[in-house]
Amino acid sequence: MLRVAGKCSLRSRAAMATVSVALKQSARLAASGRRTAVASYSSAPQPLSTRSTVVQLLDNIGSKREVEQYLKYFTSVSSQQFAVIKVGGAVITDQLSELASALAFLYHVGLYPVVLHGTGPQINDILEREGVTPDYIDGIRITDSRTMSVVRRCFLEQNLKLVEALEQLGVRARPITGGVFTADYLDREKYDLVGKITSVDKAPIEASIQAGALPILTSLAETTDGQILNVNADVAAGELARVIEPLKIAYLNEKGGLLHGETGERISVINLDEEYDTLMQQPWVKYGTKLKIKEIKDLLTYLPRSSSVTIISVNDLQKELFTDSGAGTLIRRGYKLLTRDNLDQFESKEGLRAALERDVDIQEQNTSVASYLRQLEGSKFRAYGDEPLDVLAIVREDSEIPVLDKFVGTKNGWLNNVTDNVWSAITKDYAKLQWVVREEDENAAWHFAKADGSFVKNGRILFWYGVNDTKEISKLITDFTTKVSALPPPKVRVAARQSGSYQQVRSFSTLRRPVTGAMGHYSSKRLYHTNPNPPREKGTNTHKSRVALIGARGYTGQALIEMINTHPYLELAHVSSRELEGKKLSGYTKAQITYENLQIEDIEQLEKSGAVDVWVMALPNGVCKPFVDVIERNRSDSSVIIDLSADYRFDSSWTYGLPELVERAKLAEARNISNPGCYATAAQLAISPLVKYIQPGTQPTIFGVSGYSGAGTKPSPKNDVNNLRDNIIPYSLTDHIHEREVSAQLGTPVAFTPHVASWFQGISHTISIPLKEKLTSRDIRNMYQDRYAGEKLITVTGEAPLVRDISGKHGVVIGGFGVSSKQDRVVVVATIDNLLKGAATQCLQNINLARGYNEYEGIPIDTVIRG
Repeated sequence: MLRVAGKCSLRSRAAMATVSVALKQSARLAASGRRTAVASYSSAPQPLSTRSTVVQLLDNIGSKREVEQYLKYFTSVSSQQFAVIKVGGAVITDQLSELASALAFLYHVGLYPVVLHGTGPQINDILEREGVTPDYIDGIRITDSRTMSVVRRCFLEQNLKLVEALEQLGVRARPITGGVFTADYLDREKYDLVGKITSVDKAPIEASIQAGALPILTSLAETTDGQILNVNADVAAGELARVIEPLKIAYLNEKGGLLHGETGERISVINLDEEYDTLMQQPWVKYGTKLKIKEIKDLLTYLPRSSSVTIISVNDLQKELFTDSGAGTLIRRGYKLLTRDNLDQFESKEGLRAALERDVDIQEQNTSVASYLRQLEGSKFRAYGDEPLDVLAIVREDSEIPVLDKFVGTKNGWLNNVTDNVWSAITKDYAKLQWVVREEDENAAWHFAKADGSFVKNGRILFWYGVNDTKEISKLITDFTTKVSALPPPKVRVAARQSGSYQQVRSFSTLRRPVTGAMGHYSSKRLYHTNPNPPREKGTNTHKSRVALIGARGYTGQALIEMINTHPYLELAHVSSRELEGKKLSGYTKAQITYENLQIEDIEQLEKSGAVDVWVMALPNGVCKPFVDVIERNRSDSSVIIDLSADYRFDSSWTYGLPELVERAKLAEARNISNPGCYATAAQLAISPLVKYIQPGTQPTIFGVSGYSGAGTKPSPKNDVNNLRDNIIPYSLTDHIHEREVSAQLGTPVAFTPHVASWFQGISHTISIPLKEKLTSRDIRNMYQDRYAGEKLITVTGEAPLVRDISGKHGVVIGGFGVSSKQDRVVVVATIDNLLKGAATQCLQNINLARGYNEYEGIPIDTVIRG
């Protein structure tokens, strides 16, 4: 059941890249609102703005549900019991800023890890400069008095360096360089001043946390008569964990986890009770790897079963702690898995009843536990679970394709990956499987990841695994449709908005096209997949919304006005332009509108009176902040801001408005939406399906060319027709804002070079993407068709699209998919109209979602290119 994961998430690294800036901005707030702790050492909350900022940044690497449930889990114990984090000396030398940011994240959400660091590389550097060759026996440094003076000096220097880096981010940190570990000589004659820890005093740690400061420890120990002894930092961290009994023990290393000796890939999870004996017999588990696994098993044996050890890189610490998928190697005791094919084999009938009572059908009294167990008595089944039945799965075998009839788990079972262990056991026994899950199930994404295909009907999702034959799939869907069509829709939770009386419920569209792939979820099987974030086809709001357009002189403003003019529920209330003040607005027939030059005080009064439902900021970059600030200070109950500039695209408190890639449910609840850039929209849509296949250490390169309308209406060489004749102009050769935008949103770095050419509107991207695995052009095209199934504004075609065909159209066309002869690189071509889907059309999608209308209301879908 050993799981092997791919390379760590580049998206989490991109999210982390924004951390230092965000934390520095909030450092002053943190410094003025220092936390205090109650007698039990649980932390008081951080200032709201700081905590919410960090939580939103965490949301970049996982879902809000994941972040919130892990925060609740980690704050369920006293502060010092959250985590012990052992930091290697090399991390302080090479990744100090990343380490400080990672620890600051935890501090600003009210978590207090106990940090213990080593200093091995620094000691070796000093000794080598002084002409002393480090000496080891059995991997333990021989520490004479001269070496000890270097060891002590290095520990004090590195400790202070980490403390200062944390304080620069508004984190209170306390250096604890002694007084925690008492030791005897390990072997005076053999190792000299090396200690074996005999006791741990956690009082200095508790005092630090009580004062609201992170404790930063060295692994120096003292004898009872005051002699300082050197102790291996890994050993000290283990002894510290035995005393504190934390939920998490994290070892930060540069590899990001334990690597499988045969495949070279990172091992995701090791459950010792189930896997230890088999794992230790593997030929590649030897030397240091075997010793580390054995030491971790010895450590966890006497800790609470909820404790676990994580081996992780500093860049992925947040992803490991706050997401279900994790990022490093998680090692836990777990439980041995049990299988049963008879009810009499269950030792505790009450435990079985308690597990089944977590099933949603039983909770809603559609059936009872007793009735369900009676049905099992007369059928052939196999049950899977861990010893305490934190997870219980029941597979019934009374149909041609076995049915995963029940799959229930406690939060502990989900948090500690017991669900994955149970799933692995099931798939070893069954080559084919089918099962049904409610649409609103909070773990639906997990089921999508495990399935080969899915189909949605009447609020329920049919999943299947290992079913390749299209006739079998068709029969599954037909039987499922017949069964659920007769059932009432399941009870769902909805999120109501104050404006009007509309509600948003997540929906799924279904792709009924078989696709073929080559790897990962795209195996050689023929699959049916469901777009996990489908368009919102129906709107529930029929109330009119009043729109104020600030900065309407530009091309984008004019395009948006034309679409609002045909929108059944939107009305222009105010159109502001300094240059056009007093002139009549042409092209709008719903009412007589005159351009205004709205000032800050005008906007303040309009917002206070609730006269505007949607504010659209169509201003140049760096201009709209005063307008946004005054709206937020005087916010009415329901107003929404859509910003078309780049001012808030990197602000985690705003929702990024690319509906095809961002959860539409988030947009439906958003009050502040940053409209993506035109170049950035097409590039993200063209790269996103292949992000997980990008060769590590490389980056896609984007050659982008726009028509001169992208340069705006203000005269410049980039929109001078004479200058562009027989010409193409490259500009912003590096660090273009769209380069940073695409990199941040996709979580992988890209290289982007923009150009302007002689046509008026439309963008063409030619994007080269390095691949880590071999794929064919057909494989890749099928991935894109599958990912964008049901998306009305995205067309996937086999041919490279032409920019002349996209001008005036409301979508994005993606095609080409040229693969190199070595199958290690693919070139994807994407076209988009920069004024429409690149700006105005996307803005209207966001307005529709935020106001509860049909997502495509007012957008002429018949002008979208179809492949």
